[in-house]
Amino acid sequence: MSGHSKFANIKHKKEKNDKARGKIFTVIGREIAVAVKEGGPDPNNNSKLRDVIAKAKSNNMPSDTIERGIKKAAGDTGSVNYESVTYEGYGPGGTAIIVQALTDNKNRTAANVRSAFTKGNGSIGSQGCVSFMFDTKGQIIVAKEEYETDPDDLMMIALDAGAEDFSEEEDSYEILTTPEDFSAVRQKLEEDGIPMASAEVTMIPQNYVSLTDEQDIYHIRKTLDILDEDDDVQEVYHNWEEADE
Repeated sequence: MSGHSKFANIKHKKEKNDKARGKIFTVIGREIAVAVKEGGPDPNNNSKLRDVIAKAKSNNMPSDTIERGIKKAAGDTGSVNYESVTYEGYGPGGTAIIVQALTDNKNRTAANVRSAFTKGNGSIGSQGCVSFMFDTKGQIIVAKEEYETDPDDLMMIALDAGAEDFSEEEDSYEILTTPEDFSAVRQKLEEDGIPMASAEVTMIPQNYVSLTDEQDIYHIRKTLDILDEDDDVQEVYHNWEEADE
């Protein structure tokens, strides 16, 4: 969405997370555990772990906490095994919501997610019911206040590294990649000392839905807040276009 403030959205998200630092650290801790189990504890040989570490640092997770998480996952073969599950459904006003979770109890997580949708006047749908409305992309946001070099230089660095799109927003630059090329592009920017406000593989809506009814807005916020507080929930994607506050 050209002209939209992606950086402001990320700052808003991080400010919310700062109030519940334990939640975001729990989320990333689980991602570290899964990445280590899948590819080993050495980030040099495990691109997924490397990306999770970058995400942890962008959320101000202390280095010693990251290291402890890696060592614990590498040494504790009997630790809890988390399973990845995805739920799709509809919020008020025809909005689409996708919930990604890592859980050790699918029944508990399914019940909690269903409850969040119900309390927000929404409903869980079948697998694939809304995911076709989203594109899976690597997304890197560089804030203009943190990077004052010529944007053409940044664009060339990103495109040369394998990015597929570059756009300038009002207060940031957005770099999009395929999921497969995300790690290489992110690593190249990191090596060049380019500060990243956010760097992750995400799901981007093809179209956004605006809500004008106050009850609809109340209910979708309620759903998102309940999901945000659930430790099993890793990410929530939706196509609701929040009005600038």
